[in-house]
Amino acid sequence: MAVNIENIKEARNLLSNRTVITPEIRSNYLSNLVGGNVFLKLENLQHTSSFKARGAFISIDRLEEKKKKKGVIAMSAGNHAQAVAWWAKEQGINATIIMPEQAPFLKVMKTKEYGGNVILKGRTLDEAQTFVKEKIKEEGLTLIHPYDNQDVILGQGTIGLEFLEKIPDLDCLIVPIGGGGLISGIAVAAKSINPKIKIYGIQTKTFPTMYNLFKSKQLNVTGDTLADGIAVKIPGHITSSIIKKYVDDIILVNEFEIEKSISSLFENERIVSEGAGAVGVAAIMKSPELFEGLRIGTVICGGNIDARVFASILNRKLSRDGRLAKVRIDILDEPGMLARISNLIAENGGNIIEIFHQRMFHDVPVKNAKIDAVIEALSINHIKTIIDSLENDGFVVNEINDKS
Repeated sequence: MAVNIENIKEARNLLSNRTVITPEIRSNYLSNLVGGNVFLKLENLQHTSSFKARGAFISIDRLEEKKKKKGVIAMSAGNHAQAVAWWAKEQGINATIIMPEQAPFLKVMKTKEYGGNVILKGRTLDEAQTFVKEKIKEEGLTLIHPYDNQDVILGQGTIGLEFLEKIPDLDCLIVPIGGGGLISGIAVAAKSINPKIKIYGIQTKTFPTMYNLFKSKQLNVTGDTLADGIAVKIPGHITSSIIKKYVDDIILVNEFEIEKSISSLFENERIVSEGAGAVGVAAIMKSPELFEGLRIGTVICGGNIDARVFASILNRKLSRDGRLAKVRIDILDEPGMLARISNLIAENGGNIIEIFHQRMFHDVPVKNAKIDAVIEALSINHIKTIIDSLENDGFVVNEINDKS
């Protein structure tokens, strides 16, 4: 079925009362940053916490009954896996899901909870392709491709319809790119409604596959990324041609920029986003001058982030902002020292996150010891005030700068 506005509208009719019409909210922080208006479409609030629920439903729903009876197979880093498992279970279809061995635990666990038969294979989706082909040949399964599938693209395109119907005067849309299914559908929908709108795709510097194709570059495609949902080594054939026709530019962001955008979304909007979902925001924060004065839309395409990784990102942000510091305090090993230190920190408005009393593993005299404390404060200056107070009371204090 051709990828055009008419078929995207038909896909929306099929999705009616099955998927969430997700909200679009204005970000005050990002709007102030660019001197314009930035709107976030929250696909992290979609079924299975990502936009993938749209395309997966269209693709599965349109299968012939005999194919449904044999079952489906999908390969995915996690979000497409969950979406296929979700809809397959809803329709009583067996779903085999091939995921990379390094897929986040949360996504693996959720896919299993949704009823998928999960098999971990290879470090990336591309490494698992041979195995997938063997399973299809052996068991007669039907592949639900994560992006290079016209029905999937049509489903994802409904996001563009919803966005422009709600906010019709957008100057540009900023969309994550992995294999290209999301941006392909959105670009066709958006350009059909408003031919003047600019479409920007965002990829990571570790996986610039579509960027290379789009700009005739040969940047290395290697490494790990926070944005595992768009870590694709081989761009789609269908999506590549659509992107070349409809997308205006592709921008790369690095890991640090993605990390900052995840923490910014939580601190400023109270939005929990995975790495792939935050790359549009990362691009805006990286180059606000590029979008100065514009009305901008971007898609928070997923919220499936591992809790441990999310906590680490927030703690690293506190550390970079000077709101979290680790100090080492020399003490005499005698009663009352811990209480004295705790009281001094509390009196100055600090909060002790962790504290360790070390007697045996430092090169110190037997009657001495060291205290390692992680302290939360309001700012770098506040940390300095706390340290000054400890030193004025006779303690020797050293800040441990292991902020990485």
